[in-house]
Amino acid sequence: MKVVRLDHLVLTVRGIDRTVAFYSKVMGMRRQDFGDGRVALRFGDQKINLHLLESTIAPKAAHPMPGSADLCFLIEAPLAEAMERVRGLGIAIVEGPVERTGATGPIRSFYFRDPDGNLIEIANRIYY
Repeated sequence: MKVVRLDHLVLTVRGIDRTVAFYSKVMGMRRQDFGDGRVALRFGDQKINLHLLESTIAPKAAHPMPGSADLCFLIEAPLAEAMERVRGLGIAIVEGPVERTGATGPIRSFYFRDPDGNLIEIANRIYY
């Protein structure tokens, strides 16, 4: 088996509408309703499926829990602009900017938390 890319991931959340509102407002993701009342966050050609803590879809992780994810998103806009936007929305920046190692090379990142406490990393690729 050879994996070629990630199609989607699942976040277990305390509130679907609250999560959709946050990711839409802060990061420009779009709500996608699908299946039997299911909801995802779309961005680019990927998505994050949302499972409500009280009614997660089977099969599922052994111990689904809100606030246990650590996600990194690459953006094209300058990091300083994104940081200004996040601060302007009243969201505390946990750390950054800092240099890290991304999947394809060096990145410059900053971190904040979503309403469930998941750690969100926003990054720019660094080209030397």
